[in-house]
Amino acid sequence: MSPPTYGDLGKSSRDVFNKGYISGLFKLDVKSSTDSGVKLSFGGLMASENSKVNGNLEMKHSCKDYGVTFTEKWTTDNTLNATVDVQDKLLQGLKLSLDSSYSPVNNEKKSKVKATYKHDLMTLNGDINVLPTSPLLNASLVLGHKNWLGGYQLSFDSSKSKLTKNAFAIDYCAKDFVLHTNMNDGNVFGASIYQKVNPQVDAGVNLGYTSSSNASTFGIGLKYKVDSGCSVSAKVNNSGIVGLGFHTN
Repeated sequence: MSPPTYGDLGKSSRDVFNKGYISGLFKLDVKSSTDSGVKLSFGGLMASENSKVNGNLEMKHSCKDYGVTFTEKWTTDNTLNATVDVQDKLLQGLKLSLDSSYSPVNNEKKSKVKATYKHDLMTLNGDINVLPTSPLLNASLVLGHKNWLGGYQLSFDSSKSKLTKNAFAIDYCAKDFVLHTNMNDGNVFGASIYQKVNPQVDAGVNLGYTSSSNASTFGIGLKYKVDSGCSVSAKVNNSGIVGLGFHTN
């Protein structure tokens, strides 16, 4: 199995702290599919503070014989998004994508080319924006060996000819726990521990330190799986902020 992408390193612990918590928001997601294989999804989000509602409609259709997937998405802020993915055609494990968006309100156009290559020992991905001008290049590499994962991520601004992001991460993955550590731009340091206590309980601990401000963070989180479609979550951090979450399908 291929290593995860850089953004998924340390994901197990982050999910304990992030999934199932929607403070001050009401969220609804509906998914369906047609007999012809078109996948439909509807999403809505309402803020209780101002009752503002945001919604989206997405359609996805795959042409498996050609390895091509078309995705179209419309949002209530009148933004149109279209994505074309081609997978395993030019090279086994290679996925190429063209992601574009258009806003008729301000005539804003954006387009990005993405590539991901997965191998048993590594995962390499990158993207570069085609529109607007002054392309920004993002790239990352994750290598895996037995229980160890190591990753590097960078962002390069061509208009300034300089690196705008420089990050490293290392994971140790065992059967029932994951140890993660990372460093961003030589300034932000983080670590987390995830443990599968039993089939119903997930636990996580995260720590962070920013050298420029000499600020430290610490948090503990738990997730209890009531059944296959229902879970309860709780978390607390060093600032005394407590979060409670309930999720059901």
